[in-house]
Amino acid sequence: GYYADRWKNLLIPMGSLTKAYFDTSDQDPFCMYNYLLDITTWNKSIRRGFIKVKIADYAGNTLESEMNSEASTFQQYKRVKILTGFYQDFKKISKISLTFSTKTLIGPKHKLRILQMRLKSLNNPER
Repeated sequence: GYYADRWKNLLIPMGSLTKAYFDTSDQDPFCMYNYLLDITTWNKSIRRGFIKVKIADYAGNTLESEMNSEASTFQQYKRVKILTGFYQDFKKISKISLTFSTKTLIGPKHKLRILQMRLKSLNNPER
């Protein structure tokens, strides 16, 4: 590991082949692959909750994101951007599924109706 205030001095002189991961996992190889999930919903009522993202590749392998610690607020026709991370990276994603949770045991179950969504790799922005 590197001290957060000195990483540039250590890594930049090594050349462009060095990758630095600032969000790490507890599993080997300890890197997190970050994605930006951009969602537009069309629920008439405001919904507040958590999104978990599951992706699959063409071979049938699946990955599930870490759940964000803060709830997001979803309003009709308003875009919400959520940072999510995975322990591995798929070069080609065949399927994306979302799970919406309010994390409440009491009260009615709510659905989140998705009008549009986009998942963009922050580690590989060309994807």
